[in-house]
Amino acid sequence: MGKRRILSGIQPTGALHLGNYLGAIRNWVRLQEEYDSFLFMADLHAITVPHDPTRLAEDTQNVAATYIACGIDPDKATIFVQSHLSAHSELAWLFNCITPLNWLERMIQFKEKAVKQGENVSIGLFAYPVLQAADILLYEPDLVPVGEDQKQHIELTRDIATRLNFQYGSEDAPVLKVPEPLIQAAGARVMSLTDGTKKMSKSDPSELSRIDLLDSPELIQKKIKRCKTDPVRGLAFGDPDRPECNNLLTLYMLLSGQTQEAVATTCADMGWGQFKPLLTETMVEALRPIRDTFGELTADRTYLESVLKQGRDKAAAIANPTLAKVKAALGYSPLP
Repeated sequence: MGKRRILSGIQPTGALHLGNYLGAIRNWVRLQEEYDSFLFMADLHAITVPHDPTRLAEDTQNVAATYIACGIDPDKATIFVQSHLSAHSELAWLFNCITPLNWLERMIQFKEKAVKQGENVSIGLFAYPVLQAADILLYEPDLVPVGEDQKQHIELTRDIATRLNFQYGSEDAPVLKVPEPLIQAAGARVMSLTDGTKKMSKSDPSELSRIDLLDSPELIQKKIKRCKTDPVRGLAFGDPDRPECNNLLTLYMLLSGQTQEAVATTCADMGWGQFKPLLTETMVEALRPIRDTFGELTADRTYLESVLKQGRDKAAAIANPTLAKVKAALGYSPLP
């Protein structure tokens, strides 16, 4: 029996940040040893919000370079670009035609993002969970690594697969595999540096709210120095009235590789003036190999292009037969 398959992706909108790394990519590096990993750049999702068309292609390649710089091995994981396979868009349309409208109307993330766009909100943003379901189900993964905030999307994906199987398959011969979520624990939700109650996000207008993986040591120092803290001396995990304290201690724990108990003991009597330089130094050294390798990969993009072509071909070998299977179940005639 071969390895079980996992699949995940990130939108190529701007530089990836520490939350992307600790909440997803670092787990992917570990999981690629155990699973048949398919990891993609979700560039079709990137245009559901206003974007810069002059940056999209380069940003997509930069995300691929960042994956590799973080430790994703193209010989162990399949790295590909979503838009390079038309099966994603085609299966999304088929799913649109069997997905009840009220399933999408209750999606929390759409409501949050729609508020920001106002009257300019698009059908694409409303329907993007269906495209996300197509992204996943095309590759029939066993597990989908997600954070807690993405559980609703995985539930929708499972609902769509189950509905398709019920309407067009049978109990003995389902059309699609129904995947399970793989919820990551520590580091699954890295919070903003300016508000410890909000998730670190690329869409936050303040660059001081996040640490980008390619930030210089000087910029990291500036951001940590200015990040929000509290006037309480002594640092501890788990106090609901000190969300920033918990977030910064968690970042230090994850980047230093220490246990929570060890960090709690070391930092119990520290003030922020003592802790921030310690966190800065740890963060700079943890991210240095990523910055250095990224620079090498983007200096000559020939290697990156070969990785993405290889990834497209490997992904197509699985996605296209899955699409054909769904189309056959829906009654479409095969290609002559």
